[in-house]
Amino acid sequence: MTRVLIPSGALGLNYDKTALERGLWMKPDIIAIDGGSTDSGPAYLGEGVSKYARASTKTEWKGLMEARAKAGVPLVIGTSGTCGTDSMVNWMFEITAEIARELGQNIKVVTLKSSQDPTATAEAFGRITPLPQAPEIDARSVAECTNIVALAGAEQINAALQTGADVIIAGRTTDTAIIAALPLSNGDHAGAAWHGAKIGECGALCASNPQSGVIVVDFDDTGFTVTPLADGAKATPHTVSAHMLYENSDPFILVEPGGHLDVTAARYVALDDTSVRVTGSRWVPSKNYTVKLEGARVAGYQTVLMALLRDRRYVENAQAWADDIETKCTAKIAERLGVTDYTLELRLIGQSASFGNLETRRDPPLEIGVMAIATAPTQALAADIAKMVDPYLLHHPLTQNEEQPTFAFPFSPAAIPRGAVYEFCLNHVLELDHPMDAFAMEVHELG
Repeated sequence: MTRVLIPSGALGLNYDKTALERGLWMKPDIIAIDGGSTDSGPAYLGEGVSKYARASTKTEWKGLMEARAKAGVPLVIGTSGTCGTDSMVNWMFEITAEIARELGQNIKVVTLKSSQDPTATAEAFGRITPLPQAPEIDARSVAECTNIVALAGAEQINAALQTGADVIIAGRTTDTAIIAALPLSNGDHAGAAWHGAKIGECGALCASNPQSGVIVVDFDDTGFTVTPLADGAKATPHTVSAHMLYENSDPFILVEPGGHLDVTAARYVALDDTSVRVTGSRWVPSKNYTVKLEGARVAGYQTVLMALLRDRRYVENAQAWADDIETKCTAKIAERLGVTDYTLELRLIGQSASFGNLETRRDPPLEIGVMAIATAPTQALAADIAKMVDPYLLHHPLTQNEEQPTFAFPFSPAAIPRGAVYEFCLNHVLELDHPMDAFAMEVHELG
């Protein structure tokens, strides 16, 4: 049997310290936590930075390094620093070294890096296959990526574990790999290893009291058992089975490096009012070993402005007002700047900003925020476009013959430069001859 302690769905989200202590008393074989994902969009990957504050990351990681020392087991983090680039592996290593000095710990740390050189990746274009709904790309668009990462699987994590590492700092991994790796290495049921990892990837999100974070998952030769550890947290067959739908288009199939998980025949049984036992999951190996690639590139430069409408007549006619501004500004930009390679959006916050024309609700708002978004090939052009929009947001009337209104800008200056904005460029897989071909592993002795 292999027992995996999962403190939280992601480092930076906090975890229940009392529940974590309970997990240590249960003598886990490994502590595993995710460092992030693509949930917050392409900018973190594009820039190679973390979504979470360094101070928060260090505080939580220090608690986990102390927990690791108490338990005497490996501690592994996947997708370090939200995006998993080499820069974020280095960032986490620096934090780890600081904490080790502060705690007086002598530890072996393994870094597993997954960044891919854009030029080399472009040259390997023939081995890259698009996933469903992937954007159309060519070698040039791959080379334009500011960062590309390959998603490591269980094989790469196990290679790091085999070094005898105390701490493993991994770049981009699948959310499940850091949990499934040790059970697979120990010979536990392969289907259970991947299924239990999927259920446990976000910590207590598969249970009640999901904010508590801490769960343990026990793997053996026939299935797995999931147990949340916080006060009042309970797992049920419903909460556990439902997590197969989380960030997954198919509730029965989950594709991973080296194969796919099939839970069609899985059975979920409540052992008591807290724990759930799962059996019947199946792992299907693939013929070729592939890893997913994620890449981001600069899509342009952006400046935003905001104004607030509270006059009832303007609130009721906000869309017509915004459409008129967009029409007039587009004409002025063409006349005075002579450019067409830009976009200008006016989003009505509180009316239709989330869904646009797909919105079905028509509740009358008290006020509406108007967000103008100018995106252009350079920051200077985006700023010029924003300055042309500025007077309209402040004073534009609904009709030509009425008195000139004044609206509220929440900031001065009203225009806010956002710098580079990014877009995902890759949703593809890369075929490898050997699982470690796209990854680099280094061993460090601290203390």
